[in-house]
Amino acid sequence: MNMAPLVAWKRLVRYVSSKDGKVKYGDPVIEDVTADIGHLALAGQLEVEVLDGTDPLSALPTGERDIVSVLLGPLVPEDVPVIRCIGLNYKTHILESGLKLPECPTIFTKPGPAVAEFGASIPIPKIAQSQCDYEGELTIVIGRDAKNVSSEDALDYVAGYTVGNDISARDWQMDPGKAGVVPQWTFSKSFDKYAPLGPCIVSTSILGDASKQQLSTFVNGDLRQSANTEDLCFGVRRVIEFCSRGQTLQKGSLIMTGTPGGVGLFMKPQAFLNNGDHVSVSISGIGTLTNSIEFE
Repeated sequence: MNMAPLVAWKRLVRYVSSKDGKVKYGDPVIEDVTADIGHLALAGQLEVEVLDGTDPLSALPTGERDIVSVLLGPLVPEDVPVIRCIGLNYKTHILESGLKLPECPTIFTKPGPAVAEFGASIPIPKIAQSQCDYEGELTIVIGRDAKNVSSEDALDYVAGYTVGNDISARDWQMDPGKAGVVPQWTFSKSFDKYAPLGPCIVSTSILGDASKQQLSTFVNGDLRQSANTEDLCFGVRRVIEFCSRGQTLQKGSLIMTGTPGGVGLFMKPQAFLNNGDHVSVSISGIGTLTNSIEFE
């Protein structure tokens, strides 16, 4: 099945205009496809073609040019009905957890209010400060409602990809005194702004099934995670096929595809995030998402 293109842009950013101070959508004008959109914006050098629309998926090119004053996240909570997350999907992460490779993906969810801006401080509530962790993830943006989709047709339902960080409270995930008799993931990962996204959404016309993207996560400049999406147990097509079985993937919903090895939980000694730490997640072809940690 080959449906009509889902979006009219190749890359989408949400930003504050240098012309009038309004929040707009734009398609970055870049000559070097390896250029990091987030870095260009922070340097005041990101030019965009202005897009017009009430939401990112319907935005259309206007032909007008603009310079980004402040880069925001490409999505806001109101754009996202739900975030599905794949647990333990990189082979390296599965093996470091001491587990066998699974036959089916493990799914948990985050609510829309977990969405946070590019560059924003992530508020960590007092109950979640003792074991705060990071998880850099390739994130799928669903572009039209999908149900019972085959892996062959999966990309017909994908608007594009962005960079995500699945912020996690490991004690509320793993500690029997908090999580219960078995580990639980939803509560421990669903605090407000625990899913920062950015710097842009890149369409499937550029990245296809995103099966060869290099992912790197840095904490205060130190490399913690390094992997390629080739290492995914369940790639983009398979994840969409599985998640859409008997249930509708709503337009605008996200799928965070899992994180590779190198999270703070499994370091020796363990290395959890502290107040003021800066976490940067880079994915080739998309860019770098950077956020700071702020204990409330």
